[in-house]
Amino acid sequence: MNKQIRAVGFTMLILFGIVFVNLTWLQLGRAEQLANHPSNTRLLLKEYALERGAIRSVNGDTLAVSVPTPDEQLKSLRTYPKAELFAHATGYYSVRYGRERLERSYNEELTGEGGVVTMQDLGDRLLGKGKKGDTLVLSIDTSVQEAATAALGGRKGSVVALDPVSGQILAFVSTPSFDPNTLSQHSSEGQQAAWVALNEDEENRRLVNRASRGTYPPGSTFKVITVAAALENDIPASTSFPPAKEYQPAQTDRVIRNFGGSTCGGDMADALTVSCNTYVARLAAEMPAGILEETAANFGFTETPPLDISSVASRLPDSDELESPAFRALASIGQFSVAATPLQMALVAAGIANDGKVPAPKLVKQIEDARGAVVQQTEPETWKEAVSPQTAETIKEMMVNVAASGTARAAALPGVEVAAKTGTAQTGEGGDESIAWTIAFAPADNPRIAIAVMVEGAGPGSDETGGRVAAPMVRQVLQAHRNVAGW
Repeated sequence: MNKQIRAVGFTMLILFGIVFVNLTWLQLGRAEQLANHPSNTRLLLKEYALERGAIRSVNGDTLAVSVPTPDEQLKSLRTYPKAELFAHATGYYSVRYGRERLERSYNEELTGEGGVVTMQDLGDRLLGKGKKGDTLVLSIDTSVQEAATAALGGRKGSVVALDPVSGQILAFVSTPSFDPNTLSQHSSEGQQAAWVALNEDEENRRLVNRASRGTYPPGSTFKVITVAAALENDIPASTSFPPAKEYQPAQTDRVIRNFGGSTCGGDMADALTVSCNTYVARLAAEMPAGILEETAANFGFTETPPLDISSVASRLPDSDELESPAFRALASIGQFSVAATPLQMALVAAGIANDGKVPAPKLVKQIEDARGAVVQQTEPETWKEAVSPQTAETIKEMMVNVAASGTARAAALPGVEVAAKTGTAQTGEGGDESIAWTIAFAPADNPRIAIAVMVEGAGPGSDETGGRVAAPMVRQVLQAHRNVAGW
């Protein structure tokens, strides 16, 4: 009998031990995971019961705000007064589809769990006023964002503009956009219908954030990096090649031609001004292997930019492929398997504008508590040391020529020196479509804004180039920022 009692007692002890270990594991090891699980309705209802912080533009326009509802469970409704205009920055806050972009990356701050608790917060909670989320203030001015959206004119594309010194984003546009109100509504059927409609619209891909997650061949805007690689490795700007209509790199029967069958040559400045393919391809083919890849990486290629919402790295061909002069020549003019986000190309322009230093890009300028007091300020930060100040200055002068008398004349502003570079990348089957680009900064002697404009699927023909399509859009955004900033 005693033996049976001991067996039962031992079994009970083991079972108790299992329960104890499991509870400890849940408390210490999985508590955060369970709390943040999308199907955790307690967390969801808790969030909808508090006063979620707002999102505002730098000039005070409300971009996202929660309004009370009579619903006993979902006590607030997230609304987006500017709807599509800022959708790819704010993201959405949906019962069914969760959070995205700033709503996701700053969820702790917006729910008042960001770690900064002010005396006012403590006072409100002691008085039973409930917890309030912090407010995000973006660095984007609404009028600049509107100008960038209007410049695209309904075409598929993106505009990214930023302060080249602080890295604060001034415009962040991806078109076609979507209305986040359709995903934040409380009707489950309505949310699902909106989600299905957005995802079935494969032609427009409205939910795709082209600005920081779309990658496209950068075309001739990449020549800025090729020229930078040469200058950084003691290949002088005076390096001259005779005028040529085509160039055939060694070890290949593929011929690289200039746009429109033109003939060009001269030195680096001449080549950049008219965007000479044959010059830049020959320059890259005769470079030591490795320096093009190294310089592109110094501008941020192959690494995800430290943006405060999701982004992707821009791509280069494999190192083994770039050992080949033929592949290196193609990559040097932004073709082959080179692919860049509009954000990355805006950072390339910013790096040249900022004496070779590439800033860390940020959408949020500051965070304020419920009373409007600043509790966190975004400080300027250098992400990459791309090139020397001397190299940056030399390229800046070349880019000024491009805007003054070269392919980017349509980006020029009266009375202001603009620095720019255009690009037109052939895509599609048989190269029958193109991606039109222009990167720029202004004023050239004291840059206040760096910008990249990309227009997707511009189509074939001599009219659909970066200079004709994207450069005028750059001018419109520069003018809008000039009106706001007074430079």
